[in-house]
This record gives sequence, structure tokens and C-alpha cells, in this order.
Amino acid sequence: MKAIVQDEYGPPHVLSPGEVPIPAPGAGDVLIRVRAAGVDYGVWHAVTGLPLISRLGFGLRRPRNRVPGMDVAGVVESVGADVTAFRPGDEVYGAATGAFAQYALARPAKLARKPANLSFTEAAAVPVSGVTALRAVGQVTAGEKVLVIGAGGGVGSFATQLAVAGGAHVTGVCSTAKAGLVRSLGAQAVIDYTREPLTGTYDLIIDIAGIRPLALLRGLLTERGRLAIVGGEGGGRWFGGLGRPLAAKLITPFTRQRLDALIVLTRTADLDALRDLIEAGAVRPAVGRTYPLAEAATAVGDLAAGNAPGKLVVTVD
Repeated sequence: MKAIVQDEYGPPHVLSPGEVPIPAPGAGDVLIRVRAAGVDYGVWHAVTGLPLISRLGFGLRRPRNRVPGMDVAGVVESVGADVTAFRPGDEVYGAATGAFAQYALARPAKLARKPANLSFTEAAAVPVSGVTALRAVGQVTAGEKVLVIGAGGGVGSFATQLAVAGGAHVTGVCSTAKAGLVRSLGAQAVIDYTREPLTGTYDLIIDIAGIRPLALLRGLLTERGRLAIVGGEGGGRWFGGLGRPLAAKLITPFTRQRLDALIVLTRTADLDALRDLIEAGAVRPAVGRTYPLAEAATAVGDLAAGNAPGKLVVTVD
């Protein structure tokens, strides 16, 4: 089958089109005919092997999985003997191993029925980013003030919509180029971080792949406000941006504010919840750009550059 492969860590150009065997599903696996695959920062970390501590999971010297990609939307091709939740022909979305290919394997617990009102391209934009945003927003109440830092990206575009759907007053933080998108997602206010500082007081701050000091963010929170840190960028080669999440965990027991560092796994229950919201019209993926499979390296590079609005998706013929 056609796939994007990598045999070493490095910048996106280590990814190249290739031919690999179609994976054989085990007893508990689902084989998916991939129609589209999302691009997220987890892919960038897997491609670059950075921070270096991440190689404990990806492979010490070289990638353990030659084919990257996690977000997936497609059609079930076959299932293992122990799989009862899905059958060939089902349209699904979720998290898979090696989604940048014509076929990929997934566990049933990481899949769900695709939203009926989404194309495969749109559905592939949802799983990792949508589930992360769902956990970050949590339960908001009408009238609460929410600040979404990185509102114009994959996770941020979902977090903005989810908070608005919950009745919150949402302020989105983004670049000038993404301000229009963030307003279209329902944000009542937009802060262009290239032109103005963060101001205001908020019940919930969602900081996506940010590097701002905890002290600054805590100063923007109410006395019992919540900070949700999503991802950890920046920092050194060994540990990257893991310092802030660790500091948040250490500080939380000594303050009335709740400081969360999210580690989110894609699960069927969350995918089902997102599907219900999507089919009800409350949330919709913001697909910024699409790329054919052969240009997956370009997609990963554009993600790292941060110039593309919304979620990037690789389409598979």
C-alpha cells in the first residue's frame, strides 16, 4: 500500500512516500481503509523525536512505527476475531496507528461511528484535537468567562466552540491572520497577541502549546479559576516544555486555583459525545488546509510554522 514513511528522526523532510505491506489485524484490531488523516503536534513530536525524552515512547534510535499519523477517518475493511463493535463497511473516525497510509490499524476502544453530517476530511480533523478540547473545557456554566490561548488552531478551534456551546463568554487569543476564523467560531472577543497583551479576569484559561509563565496566567484567573495546560512546546531538547505542566502539578495543592496539565487519550465515549454535538450543529471542525498523501511532509511543516488556521488534514485516495 502507499504510505508515508520515516526511518530516522528529523525535520519534516525525513518523511517520504513509500510502499509498505498492508498491516494484518490481530484478534482485537480493526483494519481501516483510510480516507483522511489529521495532522497534530503529536505527529510533529513523533517525526522530530523531540523532546528527546519522548523517544522512550517513540523509539530510542529510530521511530518504532515507520508510518506516522494518528487522527483517522475511513471505512472498516476487516476486523479481528474478538471485535464485535464494528464490521466491514462501517464509516468510523478515531485514533489509529500509522494513519498516513491507505490502511491503518486501530483498537475498537479508540474508534466511533463517523458523524453523519461530516465528510471524511472533516471527520479526520476531530479525534485528537476534539477530545483534547472536550477535556480541557470540561463543564462550563452560562456566563463564565473563558480565555482560549491558541484559539485559531486545531484544539483551540474546538475549545472555543465547546465553551460557547456551554454558555460561556469566550475570548480567543490568536494571530492577526486567524482573528476572522476565531470570531466565526463564536468567540465574543479576540486578543491579537502580536499587537496587545493578555488582559481581563477569567474563570477558565485554556493554554494550548504555550510558553507563557504560570505566574502570568494565574494572575488572569479568578480566585477559584481553572487553568488547563494543553501540550508543552518550547524549552530545551531533552524535556521541551514539560517544566510548566510539572510546576502546575506541584503548585495546585497549595492554591485555591486548579492548575491542570492534560494528558488525553482518545476514547470511544468522548468520540460519541463529540459526534452528538457535531450532528446537533453545536460544533464543527475548522479545516484550514488539506494535502494529498504525498505532501504529508509539507503539512507537518506548515503545522510547525503555525501559519495555517484551524486543523490540517491529509487526504488519502
